[in-house]
Amino acid sequence: MKNSDRVPAVKSTGVSAPGPVRSTHRILVVDHDQDVRQLSVDVLSGGCYDVEAVADGIAGWEALQAKRYDLIITENQMPGMTGVQMIEKLRSAHMALPVIMAARHLPAWEMARKPWLRSVTTLEWPPTNDNLLAAVRKVLGRDACPGGAQVPTAAASAQPEL
Repeated sequence: MKNSDRVPAVKSTGVSAPGPVRSTHRILVVDHDQDVRQLSVDVLSGGCYDVEAVADGIAGWEALQAKRYDLIITENQMPGMTGVQMIEKLRSAHMALPVIMAARHLPAWEMARKPWLRSVTTLEWPPTNDNLLAAVRKVLGRDACPGGAQVPTAAASAQPEL
């Protein structure tokens, strides 16, 4: 993996600084499209999540071996290793990490014949900023911003939709 394929992680330094307070929720975004990766990082970090993004399933699997995450958001159709293949490896390794698969063409036939994929949350592509944040909140069970801080939404944000 090239350094240019990795979007820098949003790190919590423990120092008070202007801007949103970071959550302890760590999210890995796996998407081959650099613009989509960056937009996902921007939306999720604006929602107070710690986010790291990589360019494909192979890099995603390597990141999962190196660090702890609370959620993976992946597309399916990627070079090297598809999102489904990465999830298969994840489940084979007995990692119970929740997964959101955001894809233009969800592999319904694969999901139907592979019971370990049934636990995967699906999100139609392209999601809006609001839909992405809502799916993450639903999977993780609560807002990331402590004290009820407002999370930017598509209506209140100048960010382009994903």
